[in-house]
Amino acid sequence: MIVPRSRQLLLHTVQYVGRPLLVLLAYDIFVVVAYKMGLLRWKALDEIPVSLFGSAIGVVLAFRNATSYARWWEARTLWGAIVNNARSFGRQVTTVMRPRSESDEADLRMTQRRMVYHQIAYAHSLRQYLRRLEPWAELAPLLNETEIEELRTKQNVPLAILQEMGVMLREAIDNGWINDIQSQQIERSLDDLADAQGGAERLQNTPMPRQYDYFPQLFVQIYCVLLPLAMVSSLGWLTPLGSTLVGFIFLALDKIGRDLEDPFDNTEHDIPLTSITRTIEINLRQQLGETEVPKPLAPVDGVLW
Repeated sequence: MIVPRSRQLLLHTVQYVGRPLLVLLAYDIFVVVAYKMGLLRWKALDEIPVSLFGSAIGVVLAFRNATSYARWWEARTLWGAIVNNARSFGRQVTTVMRPRSESDEADLRMTQRRMVYHQIAYAHSLRQYLRRLEPWAELAPLLNETEIEELRTKQNVPLAILQEMGVMLREAIDNGWINDIQSQQIERSLDDLADAQGGAERLQNTPMPRQYDYFPQLFVQIYCVLLPLAMVSSLGWLTPLGSTLVGFIFLALDKIGRDLEDPFDNTEHDIPLTSITRTIEINLRQQLGETEVPKPLAPVDGVLW
C-alpha cells in the first residue's frame, strides 16, 4: 500500500503512467507537425465528438474503478476481522484457560503458548497463501519441524493450522482447563477466522471479468488517438499540452482500476498484509507476556507492505 508523501507526489504521479504518457506526448507532437505540414487537413477533424466520447468513457471508468475499490476495501475489511478475531483468540486462551491443579500449570502454559503461536502462524501462512508464496520461512520460528513437515503435505496450509488449533482446544476441554461455555466462545473466534479466510479466498479465486479490464483500456486508447486530431485545428502548437493533460487523466483512471482489482497480488497497491500480520504477531506475543517482540513495519520508499 502506498503511503502518501507530499514531496514525492508529483514524481510518483508522473511515474505512475510514465511510458503511456510519453507515447501519448510523442503522438501528439507528431499530429501537430503533420497538421502544420498540411498532411492532416480534412473537414472531419473539427467534428469528432471527443466531449461525448470522453463523457461516456468517464462513466465506464468510474463504474469499473468503483467495483475495483469495492474489492480492495472488502479485502481490507476481511483482514480487519482476522486481526480482531486473532486478538480475541489470544485473549481467551491466555485468560480463560485455568489449570485444575498446580501440577497442570506447566502443561497449561505450554498449551497456551502453542495455541497462540499457531494463531500467529495461521496469520503468516494465510498471507503467503493469498499471495501464492511459500510460508515455511515464516513458520519456522513458530512451529516445530514435525508440525511443519506435516503441513507440507497439506494443500491449504492455513486451514490445516486452523484445524490443529481446534484439536488443541478439544484437548484443553478434555483436560478440564475450560468449560463448555468458554470453549464455545473460543470456537466462535475460530469460526469467524474461517469465515474471513473464505471471503479472502473468494476474492483471490474470482478475478474481475476480463471485459472489465480489456474494454475500458481499449476505449481509453481510442480516445487518446482521436483527441489530438480534434484539438489540433483550434490549439495548434498547444495541442500536446491540452491533449496530453486530458489523456493523462484517463490513463491514470484506467490504471487505478487495474491496480486495485486484485488486492492480494503482492504489489505496492495491495493490502499491506505483511504489516498487518506483523501487528498480529506483536499483539499476540505481548498477550503471552513476552517482552522481546518484533517492531512494527515501516514504509519502504513510500510503500507499506
